[in-house]
This record gives sequence, C-alpha cells and structure tokens, in this order.
Amino acid sequence: MTTRILGISAYYHDAAACLLVDGQIVAAAQEERFTRKKHDERFPSQAIAYCLKAGGIPIETVDLVGFYEKPIVKFERLIETYLGYAPRGVRSFLMAMPVWLGEKLWLSDTIQRELGWTRPVLFGDHHESHAASAFYPSPFEEAAILTMDAVGEWATASYGYGKGSELVLLEEMRFPHSLGLLYSAFTYFCGFKVNSGEYKLMGLAPYGEPRYVDTIRDHLVDIREDGSLWLNLEYFNYCTGLTMTSSAFERLFEGPPRKPEGPITQREMDLARSIQEVTEEVMLRMARQVYRQTQLPYLCLAGGVALNCVGNGRILREGPFKEVWVQPAAGDAGGALGVAMALWHRYLGKPRLSPEREGTWRPATRLEHAPAPVTVGAGGERVEGVTVTSAHEHNGLPAYADRMQGALLGPAFSEEEIGAWLARHGYPAARFEQVALVERVAELLAAGKVIGLFQSRMEFGPRALGARSIIGDARSPAMQSLMNLKIKFRESFRPFAPCVLREHVADWFAFDGESPYMLLVADVAAHRRLPLAPADEARLGLEKLKIPRSEIPAVTHVDHSARIQTVRREHNPLFYDILRAFYERTGCPVIINTSFNVRGEPIVCTPEDAYRCFMRTQIDALVLECFVIEKAEQTPMGEPQEVWQRELAPD
Repeated sequence: MTTRILGISAYYHDAAACLLVDGQIVAAAQEERFTRKKHDERFPSQAIAYCLKAGGIPIETVDLVGFYEKPIVKFERLIETYLGYAPRGVRSFLMAMPVWLGEKLWLSDTIQRELGWTRPVLFGDHHESHAASAFYPSPFEEAAILTMDAVGEWATASYGYGKGSELVLLEEMRFPHSLGLLYSAFTYFCGFKVNSGEYKLMGLAPYGEPRYVDTIRDHLVDIREDGSLWLNLEYFNYCTGLTMTSSAFERLFEGPPRKPEGPITQREMDLARSIQEVTEEVMLRMARQVYRQTQLPYLCLAGGVALNCVGNGRILREGPFKEVWVQPAAGDAGGALGVAMALWHRYLGKPRLSPEREGTWRPATRLEHAPAPVTVGAGGERVEGVTVTSAHEHNGLPAYADRMQGALLGPAFSEEEIGAWLARHGYPAARFEQVALVERVAELLAAGKVIGLFQSRMEFGPRALGARSIIGDARSPAMQSLMNLKIKFRESFRPFAPCVLREHVADWFAFDGESPYMLLVADVAAHRRLPLAPADEARLGLEKLKIPRSEIPAVTHVDHSARIQTVRREHNPLFYDILRAFYERTGCPVIINTSFNVRGEPIVCTPEDAYRCFMRTQIDALVLECFVIEKAEQTPMGEPQEVWQRELAPD
C-alpha cells in the first residue's frame, strides 16, 4: 500500500513543502519561488499545490501531514524570555503576541483549513527535523549528525548519530546562547539583513583583517573546548528588543551599526573577518566533540549555520571526519523535508534503503551523438540510442549517490509548454537538438557571453546548481564585476562560485571530493594561481578586488578561495554536457555558476520569470530547455534596467 507524506515549514523564514511517496522524495520547493517574495515565510500554499501536482494526487490521498517544529514549545520559550526580562522588552512583546495569539498557536487549525485536511497534523521538533534532513537523504548508512542555527524551540545546536532508520540526538545547546544568533548579530551590525545577509558577511570577510577576534572572545563569547558557548547578553538585544545588538555592542566596536545600503568601510570588513574566524573555530570544536562522542567517520550537517561553506570546508580539511555531507536546503526550508522523512522512518518505522536500491538517480555517460530529448533508464539499459554506464562508475570515478536527486526537486517545463509559451508571446527563439544545443551554449560561453540557463527541475535550497543558473566564462578577468554590477545588480565585493567537472576538480582546486551542492569552500590549486606584485599584495579592502589571482579570476576570491560545485552527468546531464563541451573548446573545465535572479528577488521558477530577468539585465542569451533566445533579436521591455541598479548599495 502506497504511503504519502506531506512535510511543511513556515512562519519564520523560507516556508516550504515536501512530498514523500513510500519514502522517496517526489517534490520539494520553497514558497518564495511561486510568490516572488524573497524568503517568504507565509503558509506555503503554492509550494504545497506544486508538490501535490507533481505527485499526481489530491490532498485527500495524503496519509500524513507534518509540521517541522512545535509552535507551543516555541511560544513557551518566548513567554519565559519576556517574563525573565520584564518590564524590558514590552514593545517587542506587544508586537509579537497578536501574531502568536491570532495565528501561530492555532497552526493545526490553520493547516487543516488551508489544506482541507480533516485528520490530525503531526508536529516534529525543529532540530530533529534538521537532523533528519541531514542524515536520511545522505549517502551514508551510518553517520554523526550536527545541526546549528539561530534557534528552534529552545535548541540552538544539537548533535547525535544516525544508523539505518534510527536517529538519536545526544545533546543540545539552548537559547539564548547561539552561534547562529552571534553571527546574525554581526550581520545586522554590518548593515545586512538578518536571515538573508549572512552569506554577504561571509563573502566580505576575506577583504578584512581579524583585528576584533580577541575583542569578541574577551567580551562577547566564552567558547568551551566542546564547542558549546556562552554569550554575554549585555551586548545583545535579541531577547527583548527589536534589534540584534545593544548600545554596549556599539561602544565596543567603535560606533553605531552601518546603515543598510551605506558605504562599506574597513571596520565592517574587519568585523566580518573576525566573526568568520570565531565562527569557524566554534564549528571545528563542535565537529570534534561530535566525533569524540560518536567515533563515526562520516558527518552530516544541517541548520542555517551549515550554509557557512567556508566553515564546512575547514571541518572537512581539519576535522576528524573522512567525509562531510551538507543538506542542500540546510535552513528552515529543509525542515519540511526533514519532518516528512522523520515521519516515514521514525513514526512509521520504515527501513532506510541504499540510494541505489531506491533508484533516485540515473547514471549515464556523456552524450556524444544522439537525438534529443534523451531518456536514460535507471537499470543501465540503452534508451533512444544512448548507452549508459553502470551505477558504479563515472568517467573512472566511483559513483556518488545520495537521496536528494541533485536537489532538482522543483517544477519543470516541457519543450512543448515552452514552445507554446514563446509562440503565444511572439518571442523570437531558435530550437536546437540536444547535441547542437550543447555546442551552441559552449560556443557562446567561450566567446565571453553570459547565459541564463533554465532547464530540468528547479533546485530546492538556496543554491542554483545548473537548472536555474546564470553562467559565464570563469577565465575572464572582467566577468566578476560585469555580473555583479550589470546582471545581478548587487555589491561588487560578492564572489561567484565555480562549477567544475568532477573528474577535473583536483587539477584546479586543493580539493578532490564531492561538492554537488556548492556548500564547501577550498582554495584554487597553487599551480593555477598568478604571481602578485608586491604593490598588489599590499592592497587593502575592496582594492583587492581589482587583482586577477588565478587562471580563473572570475571565481577566485581575494584569499584564493572558491565555493565549489562539482558536476556529474548522472545528477544533471545537460549541464554536465555544456561544461564538458566548454572544456573541449577551451581546455578549462570550470565556469561561473550563479543563481538566476537579481538582487532582492528569488531564483526564477517559470519561463516567464526567466525571460523577464533576461530582458531587464545584460544577460546575452537565454536557454529555455531546447530553445536559445538571443538578446539582439528581442524587443526591449518597458521597465529599464536602472530600476534595479538604483537599489545597489554603494561600495
């Protein structure tokens, strides 16, 4: 008998839904992609509707509905905190209570009403949902688990282990002491938005010097050997106020917070570098503690702090674990997947099969000569003239399989749907067979063109992985600034990530492993770096940005680091073939991959979203499945690019 489970996360940030059918992930998506409101926290009605449509089922046939945390317990924590600080915090209390009393406390009723669901709603624990999202989809049969974020109900971090379908959490750290809240406090103080700007702080860090590390350790945080920490709440305001930091924090760090959109000074760069170093130290200590307690060779990570890919890279390089796997939707969106998988394995007691037996990915060789579209069978059979390899080999490498299906879990649009949409609007486009399409895109990339790539199912999680991506030539010294200022309309200091053929990663980076979800940072290989003149080495701050540092300068950060995405054909065939064709033309197996969106907007979801973004930026060509749309052939849209450019923060 088929069992269908719907998982939901909502009401903090990044609301999402996930559908499991007999334990396999059928669909998962964030609400923001449909509503076009970035980090949309509202009830994920459209994400749920998509998941049910992808599964081909009405809500009446769903067996279990789960929510990723316990609102009642979270409410208890809020009340206890307000009472502990009363009468301080009354303004925050008065703002929060109407929302809780009017909506969040009655979440079961809300879910039943929104879904037309008459049976009970099941509630998971926040960090248990993170842990389940980390372990159950991972490629490991047995592994240690570490979750780190701002705060769930009470927990701010937890660790334990998973074995088969068993998941055990051993210890947790509790609010108000939180690594995630510490990092978010500096995000706020440096003028970025909490719960969305933390990655900006991480990207800014290499421009600064760690001159505040001792100040942070002496005044703000006591870090224990096991990675647990104690925060001096004199310097923070998140327990009672509407800001993250207090006036004492301002005195300690030489002035008020940077105003959003204001100039970025050396102080912000040094603060970013300092808190990043402290965060990495805590992450390493936590990881070593988990190893001491579990003695397991593999580690699974989730929670918002697990999106700190620099820290993840250090855990992999310097920690005791053989391999590290990070849930690609590590933040609260992944909680929807986590609670669904916890219900399947823990609540229903279902066994956990190996990824190969679950059949969640399809291994294939690179396409040489075949008609398009190509269908590849899961059992190694020849389909439509394409020969596929066994599941145990990929261009001479061992196969890699987790249960996330490359995180490609969102909506897809067929060639027929896209063709009809283009015809309806009269947009000029050229249709290519697959081999010709791959060669045309590689040709455009090698000519320095920027491509919007829209193909396959949309990614689940914050990273575009080749399905909703903007791609470009990583060898171009001008490409990083061009993409930031004229396409993404964002701060010029922001780095871009490289995607690289998995079989070539060790030749270009100080790394030889799997990073399919762009969540590990490693350095560019020494022999790919360019020598720097003494005057260039002495440059400070954003002046460092102007210096090419390697053969792939567009994806080399100022400290020679890169947030790597390794690409295998079994995860994303068309994207792999494009990258391979570019390599065969240029000798370089690396290109830029950044999310297909502009500043302030979610990643594109539909062909219409993609076309609008394409036309209002300086992207040169748009690929919609088998169609190539070139900018020179289009009629300009009414809204000018300057609408977004005016919003760009000065540097």
